[in-house]
Amino acid sequence: MLHPGDAISTARRVVYIILLGALTALGPFTVDLYLPAFPVLERDFQTTAAAVQLTLTGTMIGFGLGQLIIGPLSDKLGRRIPLLIVTALHVAASVLAALAPTLLLLGGARVLMGIGAAAGGVVAMAMVRDLFGGRRLVVMLSRLALVSGAAPVIAPLIGSALLVVMDWRGIFIVLAGYGIVMLGCASFVLPETLPRARRVDAGTTTIWQRYGSVLRDRIFIGVLVIGAMTFSGLFSYLSSSSFLFQESYGFTPQQYGLLFAANSVGLVIGVQIAARLAARFGPQWVLAFSTAVLVLSAVAILVCDLAGAGLWGTVIPLFVFMTACGFTFPCVQVLSLDRHGKAAGTAASLLGFANNAVAGFISPIVGLIAHEAGITASTMAVVMIGCAVVGVAALWLIVRPHTVPQLTP
Repeated sequence: MLHPGDAISTARRVVYIILLGALTALGPFTVDLYLPAFPVLERDFQTTAAAVQLTLTGTMIGFGLGQLIIGPLSDKLGRRIPLLIVTALHVAASVLAALAPTLLLLGGARVLMGIGAAAGGVVAMAMVRDLFGGRRLVVMLSRLALVSGAAPVIAPLIGSALLVVMDWRGIFIVLAGYGIVMLGCASFVLPETLPRARRVDAGTTTIWQRYGSVLRDRIFIGVLVIGAMTFSGLFSYLSSSSFLFQESYGFTPQQYGLLFAANSVGLVIGVQIAARLAARFGPQWVLAFSTAVLVLSAVAILVCDLAGAGLWGTVIPLFVFMTACGFTFPCVQVLSLDRHGKAAGTAASLLGFANNAVAGFISPIVGLIAHEAGITASTMAVVMIGCAVVGVAALWLIVRPHTVPQLTP
């Protein structure tokens, strides 16, 4: 028995994956549930699209900073205590967001919500790495991604439906309720997966030492850049899609939610196919394929929009782009965590921080480029192309796929 998870029964493994996936999904739900309300927020606060997007930026920055703290603490204190404390913060911040009288206070509450949602993703990935390794880690992370990948698909649908029966403030009350449910599951169902004997390792007893041990790994740095650029390209779409489809193409919030969900199915498909391919050929070679497709599909969105291809000229290559994101994310996670089992929380936190902090800064660029003219598919695609090109460069110049060792059993 190479890893503790090898002794876990199939039924128990399924329960863990569902709960850990739901914890991971708390982050995407915190982000995506209120996307259909962006035009409403713009009208209610009498502000600009770029200003509303900054509340999303605040969420992502908080999410990234929270992960930087939670990851190393979970390596030192165990997984459960940091998870419980920070999830409770998410519940309180969600209530504060629902009561916010100004956009500035809403933005502050969103930062706290981001910090509060940080623990779910970091601790869930670290718990999976505590239990599994090698090729089974690929499979378990893909199943975790399948559960959590449903969040971006159904969140806009739920958000659109909620806007029919309540205003945007009610969405944050719903998020508070979700946080309470996750808090209960973490308290009474999930076990501690990091025994006390494994929390101290010579040379990595402080937070800075743990960061140092991970950041000295060239391959980790490379996949960190790939993950951040892929997530930033995806987030450029997430932050602008509500304005693009509702204002440029005239969609209702409900139509937007359905289109968003249909487009996001590609993400889930990509994740599941990538798991099989990564276990057979190696995650680095799956990245070689997926990063190239990211560039090509983003260029296709720009070309189709400039050629006047209309809605389908945007939606079809966008579906391909999101499928390529699905191929990329689990491979980035595997290459990051498989190499750093003793500092899984720290590695996961750096991965999450890079994704969310970089995306938080890059996604408003779409609104800034558009400025008075309004957001179009072309302005969105320009940012996506830039992110994808940087990801390709990181793969071949930093990671160098032929130098990556094979996965352990």
